[in-house]
Amino acid sequence: MLEIGTLLLLLSVFSASGELQQETEQRRLPPPGKLDFGYVPAGVYETLAHYEPGPIGILFHLVQSFLRAVQPNAFPHDLIIKLAKDKFGAIQAEYQKPENIVLTLQAIYYEIGFLVCAAVGLLFAVLMPVVGLFFCMCRCCDNCGGEMHQRQRKNADCRRGLLGTLLFSTSLVITIGVLCSYAANQNLSSQVKNIRRLVNSNMRDLHTFANDTPMQIDYLISQYATAKKKVIYDLNNIGPLLGGRIQTELHKEVHPALDQVLNMAGVKIQRAIKAMRETKEALENVSVSLVVLQEGTGKLSSDLSQVRSSINRTLSDPDCYDEESDATTVQLCHSIRQSLPQLQIGANFTRLPNVNSQLERINGVVKTDLSAVVQRGFSSLNDTPDMVMEQTRSVVDSVQSLMDGIGNNISTFSKVFPVQSFLSNYTIFISHAHAKIEDYYPEIDKIDFYRWIGCIALCCMVVLVLAFNYLGLLCGTLGYDKHASPTTRGCISNTGGTMLMAGVGFSFIFSWVLMAVVTVLFLAGGNMEKLVCEPFHNKELFKVVDTPYLINPEWKNFIPGYMYNDSELELTVESLYSTCKQNRGIYSAMRLDKIFNMSSFLNTTVFTKDVVDKLEGVKIDLRGIILLEADGKQNLRDFSEVGLSEINYADYLEEVNKGVTEVDLLSFTRELESQTDLMPRGPLQTALKNHVGTLQQIHKQQVIPMEQTLSTLNQSMRFLERTASDLSNKVIAVLDAVEAAQYLISQNVTLLINQETRKYTSTIIGYFHQYIEWVKTSLAMEVAPCKPFSNILDTAEILSCSFLVDSMNVFWMGLGCSTLFLLPSVILAVKLAKYYRRMDTEDVYDDSSISGTWHFTL
Repeated sequence: MLEIGTLLLLLSVFSASGELQQETEQRRLPPPGKLDFGYVPAGVYETLAHYEPGPIGILFHLVQSFLRAVQPNAFPHDLIIKLAKDKFGAIQAEYQKPENIVLTLQAIYYEIGFLVCAAVGLLFAVLMPVVGLFFCMCRCCDNCGGEMHQRQRKNADCRRGLLGTLLFSTSLVITIGVLCSYAANQNLSSQVKNIRRLVNSNMRDLHTFANDTPMQIDYLISQYATAKKKVIYDLNNIGPLLGGRIQTELHKEVHPALDQVLNMAGVKIQRAIKAMRETKEALENVSVSLVVLQEGTGKLSSDLSQVRSSINRTLSDPDCYDEESDATTVQLCHSIRQSLPQLQIGANFTRLPNVNSQLERINGVVKTDLSAVVQRGFSSLNDTPDMVMEQTRSVVDSVQSLMDGIGNNISTFSKVFPVQSFLSNYTIFISHAHAKIEDYYPEIDKIDFYRWIGCIALCCMVVLVLAFNYLGLLCGTLGYDKHASPTTRGCISNTGGTMLMAGVGFSFIFSWVLMAVVTVLFLAGGNMEKLVCEPFHNKELFKVVDTPYLINPEWKNFIPGYMYNDSELELTVESLYSTCKQNRGIYSAMRLDKIFNMSSFLNTTVFTKDVVDKLEGVKIDLRGIILLEADGKQNLRDFSEVGLSEINYADYLEEVNKGVTEVDLLSFTRELESQTDLMPRGPLQTALKNHVGTLQQIHKQQVIPMEQTLSTLNQSMRFLERTASDLSNKVIAVLDAVEAAQYLISQNVTLLINQETRKYTSTIIGYFHQYIEWVKTSLAMEVAPCKPFSNILDTAEILSCSFLVDSMNVFWMGLGCSTLFLLPSVILAVKLAKYYRRMDTEDVYDDSSISGTWHFTL
């Protein structure tokens, strides 16, 4: 294991030092984010360290339950530790010491169940031949059933049937026991043949471990190129990445100022230029409308005067004055005459000043394309990435050169370690070990054959007794004649009884041998199950092995003390086994970081300290960004100084509110027409109707167009009045905001640049962090998974416990059960043989004699 740990350590060093030698073709990487290193290629291990016994597993569980009943005590953890530390020496040398007596009593208490059973077995093994000897001698003296005489009884058939049934049942139990023993014997032989397969599978897994580890480490090496490519990509794109971040942060402060330039008078950005144009159009409308209204008012005034004079002449008609005229006509003429003074213009537009000066100024403002000026400010701000790229070109080149230099240094460092020699030695070690194991296979097969023969011989001893029992029962039952007297029984019946007695004889001969073997196997297999196999499953055995200072009084933990000379390191057999059982990497399982700390070697400072120093030296100057040029600022000032506030909006609105005529000409015309219709037909009515037509024509041709022009003038003046109300303040606020933003860029952007540079540097370092964490995780979880080593221990447990101990325990359980039932078999066979064998004498009833007396007939 030390060689393996050293090998993997060196391979790990190699993986951390050859990354710059195995870069693949340059490819474009996605924007900054989580790197995808893919999956470490995993080797496939063949060994399935799990054993399913099949149907015989029922017998395994049965014997394990029996052993738990015999030995219900918990695993003697403390006792074994004390005995192991003492190495049994003090107990043997100084047995009389109280503490040694206590340990002995504790051991006896734990083994009391086994000792009682062993005592019973030994007692059986000792007494059976002695009892058999005395039984034989007793029968030779015609005692103990040896006398060939049977007394006739009325219930003889019932007793014979009961004894035969009991003997048959006992024989069946013995048969089941010997079949269990035979099955266990065959199972062990068949599983011995699987030893080669399991061992070969484990050896192939060890070769897979050795062969796949370099491939996995090569993958770690190649994936460094992924991190490096990403770093180079970000360095080559420092303009869009770092400059873009700076630009984004600047936009948060500067963009509102630029928006305010185009957001004057409540107009949104997309309508800012339109606002200036609307102001120009409004002034133009005012100028044109004023000229139109002034000219139209003069013509309208002249036409209304003429109509007024014509109506007055018409009203001079005699019909409007004669006393003989119709009173209604006179009254209507009088009413019309009184309304004529209203027939004149309302507003006097000639007194209103023109807006030519304001119009000339706004025309000058509009000539300057404010939109283009502002867009130039945006463009200068959008050029931030290019400025950053240009100003950091030397830093980027130096960082890239620095990374190449680091790679060369690491490559030189890796040449110190002879990785290939260690790998070759490890492979040779596995091959030699496998070859030595192969040499033992013939011996194992030979030993297993002798073991199989011995177990079959033991089973045959029981089978021989069973054969005599079954043949005796068969012959005795088939040859029995109930009409025959004991002295006249047939040959077949007599043979059956003889066979039963032969079975009794062989039972005495073999039973003590069988019980002695059962006792030895019981003590060995039972203690192996309780002290090795069961503690291994519940990991109590690991706790004993991992007991501090157990193996070496100076080492708290044996493995790190032996491998690293640091017994305080938390590396135990249980942790090593559990970690490998989870198929994790041997680097974490063996705590190889004690020899070579990969975390320290791959620490961020090793790879990025100089990179950070270079990036922290980035100097970016953004004073060349001009948000709003001088002509744009002057344009805004000119706009605020157009002179909209100089316009006398009150006079304009006062004249606009007066209307075109003093009276509504259309209403006046309708009233005149209605009054004319009330007059009698004649020259007066006709003349007045002509005047009505003239007024209607004036209204249509002059008043309506003038009213439309007046409406345009009203809207334009009100728009200009709203615009002029806070135009100067808004322009000043916009210019102040632009100046503040410009000051931010020119003077206070250093802090922003430093912040974004640190973020950019963190992103670059983050790629190294991701690679380092991935390497550490892969080393701990995926590279060189040590499942083969836990499989070796599991395979040893399967071979020793599942194959050997379980089969051995079932064997002695079946054989012991058969041997114990030989005792009732002997008793029943001896008693039943009397009913099958031909007797020398019998009891005969003589009728001539005194009633109730019997005579013996030879």
